[in-house]
Amino acid sequence: MSELKIAIMLSSLRMDLYEGMEKVVELGVPGVHISASGDWDARTMPAKARTELVKHVKSLGLEISAIVCWGGQVDLAEEEDWQENIEWGKRNLELAADLGCRIWAGHCGIMPEDTDDPGWQRVVDAMGQLAEQGEQVGACLAIETGPEPPYVLRRLITEVGSDAIRVNWDPANMILWPAHFAQELGETYRKEKWIEKFQPTEGAKALADVIVHTHAKDALVHEDGTRQEVPLGEGWVDWPRYVGYLREAGYDGYFAIEREVGEDPVADISKAVEFLRSL
Repeated sequence: MSELKIAIMLSSLRMDLYEGMEKVVELGVPGVHISASGDWDARTMPAKARTELVKHVKSLGLEISAIVCWGGQVDLAEEEDWQENIEWGKRNLELAADLGCRIWAGHCGIMPEDTDDPGWQRVVDAMGQLAEQGEQVGACLAIETGPEPPYVLRRLITEVGSDAIRVNWDPANMILWPAHFAQELGETYRKEKWIEKFQPTEGAKALADVIVHTHAKDALVHEDGTRQEVPLGEGWVDWPRYVGYLREAGYDGYFAIEREVGEDPVADISKAVEFLRSL
């Protein structure tokens, strides 16, 4: 059985980004997942800096798995800053193409489940514009999972009808994000009910053909309703089954380790690397 392609989100290491790349090399991991922010903001990063970044990454024997941008600060279902955010998204697609990874992973807001909601059409229209740009530059937006159930993502992708709109599956987000649905589960946050509703593992089977990138992150919900990100393999994600679904679908993309909490992220990420290598 082939080994998984592993990447590490540089920001998760919580060190200088170039020092972080050296740590990725030390861990024997081939991929880096970079944030399009700061000096690497797609709206301001000059062409020369893009070329130099690609050259440096390649000199270390690494590959950029994807860029990541929009960690929850953009909602394409809302009218506020709608066109400005679309233009920002277009720049992200251009950056992904220039850096050679051709994938931009990003949260795009909360898509309404009701197609009669005006926000639904705003999302569809925005994705149409982004898809057109992605097709032109040869890159795709991989919508990061979390706020909506899998069938809503499938409906959107079908309606837009473009290979430039794909999915970045984050199984932990299907546990951490759906706070607005939590009351439907009652006062007891039983694992079985949560897993059945939000499908952190099974949802990937339903969308496996459109998943082009995945975050390797884990989480659980305590009985009092508190959600917690935990080290890989210690949460509710059924990793062997999840990886199996993707392998069955012919997935050959990266599993990018993301660790947003914890006192020793380097140690947690090192353990996550070994965990993924065991699958």
